[in-house]
Amino acid sequence: MDVKMIPTKNSRTANGTMEFAQLGNGGPTVLLINGGSGPIDGWYKVIHEIAKKTTVVAYNRFGVGNSDKPSTPQHGDAIVTALRQLLQEEKIQPPFLLVGHSLGGFYSNLFARQFPTEVAGVVLLESSHPLDIKLNENQNAIIRNVNRLLAMFDSFIPHRKWSEVNYVEETIKQIEQAGAFPDVPLFVVSGGKKPPMMPDHVFDKRRNNQLEFLQLSKQGKHILAAKSGHFPQLSEPEVVIQAIHDCIQLALCD
Repeated sequence: MDVKMIPTKNSRTANGTMEFAQLGNGGPTVLLINGGSGPIDGWYKVIHEIAKKTTVVAYNRFGVGNSDKPSTPQHGDAIVTALRQLLQEEKIQPPFLLVGHSLGGFYSNLFARQFPTEVAGVVLLESSHPLDIKLNENQNAIIRNVNRLLAMFDSFIPHRKWSEVNYVEETIKQIEQAGAFPDVPLFVVSGGKKPPMMPDHVFDKRRNNQLEFLQLSKQGKHILAAKSGHFPQLSEPEVVIQAIHDCIQLALCD
């Protein structure tokens, strides 16, 4: 696969400057929503292929890349609002096909519930599930201690106190309080490889949580990226590209 750099530009929104990339033409517009603190560059193996068939947008949330640092809590509502400000500023119109990786799956989930008429389909890519937050209690002691140290480190950096990882529970509550998930094509892409330090029973629970996503829509479909861990877009980009293309086709048929 020909790997190319992703050209970016900046947009001045009501809450600050955001770095984004916009490639291709056509609709629905595919919105690539990064995982926690993930940069636009994480999509470099898939974005150009998607852009051959439709418009695709990726962006850096506040605190990532050349986007401004956050100055307010980065919970789900704030993140969805900032994304919509970017789309409105750049006159990027719905319908949207949301592709959310990891924590980005939370924001795709919330966006779809809050603005169902704007959403043509959703691809949850190794997405965080509301029940995943309980899995940390079952991790081994090393991982729990690392998480505590990272939280302590964040407390010494002013803008990091607003980090999205500190507002996961609030984001989950916002998802629960939002409207119903729309009946749109929903592709759930899960990695089949267990992370080296994750206990088997934790991996099994997370795998069940991935399958539970299928209950969100009557048009749900599960895809296993058997050779991948948490980043199928890097280890099996062809699987992710195909899932997005298939979701687009179903959305166009609705």
